[in-house]
Amino acid sequence: MDNRAEILATGSRWVRSARITINAPAGQIFDVVADPAQHRRFDGSGMVEGVVSGPARLELGSRFGMGMRYKLPYRTSNEVVEFEEGRRIAWCHFNHHRWRYELEPVDAQTTVVTETFDGSTARFPPALLLINAYEGNQVAVAKTLVRLKSLMEDGAAVR
Repeated sequence: MDNRAEILATGSRWVRSARITINAPAGQIFDVVADPAQHRRFDGSGMVEGVVSGPARLELGSRFGMGMRYKLPYRTSNEVVEFEEGRRIAWCHFNHHRWRYELEPVDAQTTVVTETFDGSTARFPPALLLINAYEGNQVAVAKTLVRLKSLMEDGAAVR
């Protein structure tokens, strides 16, 4: 079993993606990703501390707040801006760059999951270079997918 995420060439300096195959139904994986209370369990960036506001299940237009930490604690207010039940979900915060999950069922028990950090939708994509967002998020999306795979297949994310 391969527990590594595959880094994908996106053709854009503003977009970073990775994908992994998870031995779980797409609907079950989507339920976890669409539940902001679960995000801390599979976050690979080490920045998500937990949900502070919002619905238990996300849908298009949902707004939710997350407690975060990057050296110091802070909060984000996010909005779901892409949504296709069981297949795709993306959210952004004030700067408009997106975190997107796309699920492609291989069969009833196997799903390919792609996570993308999309800085092309940001208000000013080059500004994200100043905080190393592109390279940092390339590592984070790959680690997140490995943790999501572990959570779905083994019942707990690796710490």
